Amino acid sequence: MTICVRWPRARVYNSPMMNCSACFPVSIGQKNKSRSCARLLQPRVNRPQLSMLQTGNRRPVNQNELCYLTITEAAAGFRRKEYSPVELTGALLKRIESIDAKLHCFITLTAELALRQAKQAEQELRSGKDRGPLHGIPIAVKDLYMTNGIRTTCHSAVLENWLPNFNATTVAKLQDAGAILFGKLGMHEFAFGGPSVDAPFPAVRNPWSTAHIPGGSSSGSAAALAAGLCYGSLGSDTGGSIRTPSSHCGVVGIKPTYGRVSRHGVVPLSWSLDHAGPMARSVEDCAIILQTIAGYDAKDPASADAAVPNFRNGIGHGIKGMRIGVPRVGWFDENLGVDRQTETAFNRALEMLEELGATIIEIDGKPFSHARKANQTILVCEAYAYHEKRLQQAPEKFGSSVRRRILEGAFLSAADYITAQRARAVLNEQIRANFTLVDVFATPSAPRPPEAFATMDPNEQNLRPSFTNPFNLTGLPAISVPCGFTHENLPVGLQIGARSFDETTAFRVAHAYEQATKWHKQRPVL
Repeated sequence: MTICVRWPRARVYNSPMMNCSACFPVSIGQKNKSRSCARLLQPRVNRPQLSMLQTGNRRPVNQNELCYLTITEAAAGFRRKEYSPVELTGALLKRIESIDAKLHCFITLTAELALRQAKQAEQELRSGKDRGPLHGIPIAVKDLYMTNGIRTTCHSAVLENWLPNFNATTVAKLQDAGAILFGKLGMHEFAFGGPSVDAPFPAVRNPWSTAHIPGGSSSGSAAALAAGLCYGSLGSDTGGSIRTPSSHCGVVGIKPTYGRVSRHGVVPLSWSLDHAGPMARSVEDCAIILQTIAGYDAKDPASADAAVPNFRNGIGHGIKGMRIGVPRVGWFDENLGVDRQTETAFNRALEMLEELGATIIEIDGKPFSHARKANQTILVCEAYAYHEKRLQQAPEKFGSSVRRRILEGAFLSAADYITAQRARAVLNEQIRANFTLVDVFATPSAPRPPEAFATMDPNEQNLRPSFTNPFNLTGLPAISVPCGFTHENLPVGLQIGARSFDETTAFRVAHAYEQATKWHKQRPVL
């Protein structure tokens, strides 16, 4: 085990005891002996020299170009023998060693395990054993997915040293598909609250500006993708925790239909609102990961026994004649309203969708607006029910922000919870009724761009519309895709919502927009 002397709680599993420029192996309890650390989490491991990789007869490929390949590009390159899983894994490890000390994307980096799995994938591909498009692809997961023998912390002191003895269903499916488990990613504590100054691990930073938040709660899952530290990731979404960080970091993330993806082995926040889903740097990559992790699982009581289609079928068919509903009236102007630059980027996205052949139809936004209160009541009630015992036993182990938010549930009554669930049923019916008029919904993914850490006001967030909450309340699938930047070069996202179990249409619209604009090709300077 390697323990960083600046952040003694940041440990690396599946690795020998190795030194960095300012750290050295220490035993638990030994005092810190360094003022600074260039590497918080990653051990030094033997890896290929990858400043330039010669790939067959093609031009040399720069290491950073390798790190920003899409899954589709990487998989094709493996099969053309232009590069290998070991080379890509080595390139990512080198990049993580170079830049993650200022981003804090990884809580635990499974470097040795990743290299072993990369070598195995390389051997299998050479021998003709091809497990599919994720074979040999490094994927990282939010640190609330249980991983057998690998620490799962939920970014909290409560679970700081917890080693689960089994894999979450989604993690097991990824490994069966030949994906490389690359590590565990930072998040908001227990997927609730916001960036915390009193958590045992530093808050994740936005690669586009380290002074700004990356969004949450799947902050590391989005930031690692934007920074070129992995090729795909898993997040979770209870009120927008996949789509908001995807928007803030300029990547793609989908909250699938409720029940589409098993949550077995995912630490819950709110049983009736939690969704597990993928994040990636392109719509097609998101579809590839969802294809792998979707499907019925008897171990999750909410899992839906629904057929899983080929999500990439028809993804490139375009959107001519499609009806896109915009629930603007009575919602976008709610309280503090939508940031002007965000709305400008959104309106330009609508213009592009029209140019691609879609029809924009304005619909009533009131049912969407009312979803927030019901969503928040249900969320805090269920979160308190899950955490009540731990809060009573060791309240000091919870960060102040998440402790305060969870304790709100203690002051809500059974009547409050039942009323919220009744409102949920009514709003669900009202929102779904719009599908007689439109094929999908379109909104901004977030009401404003990423905020600065220094000026962020968590209380103000409740005064702005939540464009993500309605899709948790209804269980409808929704995807966020990059749709532009502010004057400060901060990303903005477009959200597309679709009918239940019709992720294929959401992918189709998002892909058409993505390919017409190329916002997803932009890279932060790091």
